[in-house]
Amino acid sequence: MIEPFAVPFMGRALAEIVLLALVCGPISVFVFVRGLSFVSDALTHTVFPGVVIGFVAGGVEGLFAGALVAGVVTAVALTVLTRGARLSDDAATAVVLTAMFSIGVVLVSRRSSYTSDLTSLMFGRLLTVTPRQLAETAVLVVVILVALLVTARGLLFRSFDPGGAAAAGFRVGRLDLWLNVLLALVVVAAVRAVGTILVVALLIVPAAAARMVSDRLAVMAVLGTVLVAAAGYAGLLLSWTASVHYGVALTSASSVVLLLVLGYLVLLPARLWRGRRTVRVPRQRERSSPHELVG
Repeated sequence: MIEPFAVPFMGRALAEIVLLALVCGPISVFVFVRGLSFVSDALTHTVFPGVVIGFVAGGVEGLFAGALVAGVVTAVALTVLTRGARLSDDAATAVVLTAMFSIGVVLVSRRSSYTSDLTSLMFGRLLTVTPRQLAETAVLVVVILVALLVTARGLLFRSFDPGGAAAAGFRVGRLDLWLNVLLALVVVAAVRAVGTILVVALLIVPAAAARMVSDRLAVMAVLGTVLVAAAGYAGLLLSWTASVHYGVALTSASSVVLLLVLGYLVLLPARLWRGRRTVRVPRQRERSSPHELVG
């Protein structure tokens, strides 16, 4: 069914999800192989003070700039704490998360007049995406994809063998900073559409679901992209049908995320079936090598 998407706000919402799918598919693979689920979750919350400051300074139009600055600051802080201060990834993430989110809560508590607006932002405003926001997302998508393409080899090498990457001449610290910044940019691109709470699903679920049917990173990236786009289309259609034809209030962003998780559950039996086929593989070969995953 394509009739609902002839309505301008529905068409823009679908275009926003498709753009996000183009980056969430590939970036979720790096989140998966690096075990950065907690970092991704933290980034969705640490942009909150930037969102608040941006809203105070420039209203709705200031959200993008505020979230962008907060995201980059978070990426730099995480890299400095893990590489410079020698904190573990979990400890550094917890420190930055609690500090940044607390700042956001303090700022919100001092201005009750816009608390409701910021609360709704936490859960997304997919159907209110404007042409300007769509253009900003498109620019970020291009930047992120080009950056991933340029540094993919180094990021993959560092993901599987940090010592080998350093010996080969790669600056591991810079690669970590680069990936953290890219994650922050994805969060900034998605936060206004699906909210700071639901955006974490777009960073984790696509690769986790794709892993059910393939061990190859390139295939996982493509499958993750398709899954997000399909969940976006079906979720928007479900929300439209429930609201227009049945009078049931069903938020679009939540519908998209729920269908994305449903896709993961549907693919889960495929992983179990593949596991049974390889049950006799010796233990030392259960973990795929980097070459097998990339090939």
